[in-house]
Amino acid sequence: MIYIILAAYLIFTLVVGLIGHKLASGTVDDYFLAGRTIGPIVLFFTLISTNFSAFFFLGFAGAGYRIGYSYYPIMAFGTAFVGLAFYFIGYRVWRLGKAYGSVTPPELIGHLTGSRPLRLVFLTVMVLFTVPYLALQPIGAGYLLEQLTGGRIPFFAGATLLTVSMVFYVFLGGMRGVAATDVLQGVLMFVLMTLAVILIADQFGGITAANTLVRQSHPELFTRQGGGGFFTPGIWVSYMVLWVLAVPMFPQVFMRFFIPRTSQSLKVAAALYPVVCATIFIAPILIGVIGRIAFPDLAGTESDQILPMLLAEFVPEWLAGLIMVGALAAFMSTMDSQLLALSSMLTRDAYVDLVHRDADVRRQVRVGKLMVVVLAAVGLAIALRPPDTIFAIATQAFTGLAVLFPTTIAVLYWRRVHPRSCVASIVTGQILVIAYHYDWLPEGAALGLLPVVPIVAVCTAIIVAGSLAAGSRNGQTAPH
Repeated sequence: MIYIILAAYLIFTLVVGLIGHKLASGTVDDYFLAGRTIGPIVLFFTLISTNFSAFFFLGFAGAGYRIGYSYYPIMAFGTAFVGLAFYFIGYRVWRLGKAYGSVTPPELIGHLTGSRPLRLVFLTVMVLFTVPYLALQPIGAGYLLEQLTGGRIPFFAGATLLTVSMVFYVFLGGMRGVAATDVLQGVLMFVLMTLAVILIADQFGGITAANTLVRQSHPELFTRQGGGGFFTPGIWVSYMVLWVLAVPMFPQVFMRFFIPRTSQSLKVAAALYPVVCATIFIAPILIGVIGRIAFPDLAGTESDQILPMLLAEFVPEWLAGLIMVGALAAFMSTMDSQLLALSSMLTRDAYVDLVHRDADVRRQVRVGKLMVVVLAAVGLAIALRPPDTIFAIATQAFTGLAVLFPTTIAVLYWRRVHPRSCVASIVTGQILVIAYHYDWLPEGAALGLLPVVPIVAVCTAIIVAGSLAAGSRNGQTAPH
């Protein structure tokens, strides 16, 4: 039964991709941005689906298992504030993107500053820190399919199956195919994650009884600090800040700001986003906490598999297969957007800008499709040997991308910002990311915070000081 459900879901996504292909007009705007004609409901679902990835289904549950309920407000309320950033940044990007005909984030930054070095630096950071996050999706699919089939679908075979299926509809349908499948996948995620909570909790007498059992053996999971005293006040505040700085900088999210038909679509999506986050984020964390009852001794990356382990142990196969579809929807709705965003940037900001400036529309779309295949293969290669927990990989990716936030705000809103100060800011920020990651800095250099906070503070100071010292920026001035 589980194979029938899986096959039916994958076939349906492929059909939707084919429909997107039939509707496509063949232009660059149409393939990469769905012709900039997306309405409010589809925009909302494509933003939500793009953000709710393997990190949501497996990473959240794994963090709930290790840390406990204190992870919920960090994610629910911290991510809810991202809705403000969506509109604060998104409206400006939407308006200026239409004015300049920009297709990618680095392209818009280049248009507004007239700086090719800044455009290339922006591109490099987005690609380098999105590819590891892209790899989380086949990693999640591999874990899920291996657990639920008792190893009959091995980890890498499951990761490959998801990737190949998704490449097909992205290859054919572009943004139209991605946006259409995101609506379906968003609905599936919400409904089936809720069903998973109900079914798993019922095995232990319901949510209240299950939590009572966990609290008796693991009371630390119910404290503000969480398991292992993870959330000190500084770390708590840092994570709240991290999501606001990083989420809008993911290229697959940033590009969503180009695609609405009107600014009203952005307003609706920004208003609905916090409500959904505050409502649904409790579900995977609750599953992770309850998982301590059945599997009390998981360590490291093992905890990221707590959801499929619980499904395989306690839920009938056909129901487990159905819920698995919700998880696969989360993985696919993120990876398809990442593939399309990265391929569009490598096509427009690398191939066209540096190699073939006169490339016609058909060639650009063809190169973009080739990049989809190449990037999917890179993601699979990383998934073959996951380097860390899903939570750790995601946090590192978020930190690297957050370095772009000060530059983005400055370019969008400050006429006096100088491109060279932005380049210096980004390069310095990435050096600091590496230095913190490899512990090259003295102990306590982060001041009790996540590294992202002092790094972004330094990046901001460099932009302000450098721009004031250099005077008005060279190149074009963004319309206000």
